[in-house]
Amino acid sequence: MTGERDLRALLSGMRPELNAGRYVFTTVAGAVPEGLAPVVTVSEPEGRTLVVHQEEADRAGLTYDYVAAWITLRVHSALDAVGLTAAVATALAQAGVSCNVVAGFHHDHLFVPYAAAVEALRRLRALADQA
Repeated sequence: MTGERDLRALLSGMRPELNAGRYVFTTVAGAVPEGLAPVVTVSEPEGRTLVVHQEEADRAGLTYDYVAAWITLRVHSALDAVGLTAAVATALAQAGVSCNVVAGFHHDHLFVPYAAAVEALRRLRALADQA
């Protein structure tokens, strides 16, 4: 199952989709606490970063200071594709929207400020239309 590498095809076919809910980045010292279902986990020397539903973090008493919307680019991008992240980040930066990108095996996932989700989708769709 080979992903797409052509930048024009990636951009025109990205079909950004907003996932329901609010997501937060938090960190824990050890294993993922019971009852959490992270959508992203990153192990760093300073601790384990978790991206979880805000409600889960609140129930677990975890601290956070960034509330995000989660946008999935539905195009199946190859992990060695060049330019998609740069094009998306540039389009969002021009709109003043920060973006944290996570690559999955099949898709790229963007975490943008929750309040900027609609604008981010608008900019991404415009970028796809231009391709």
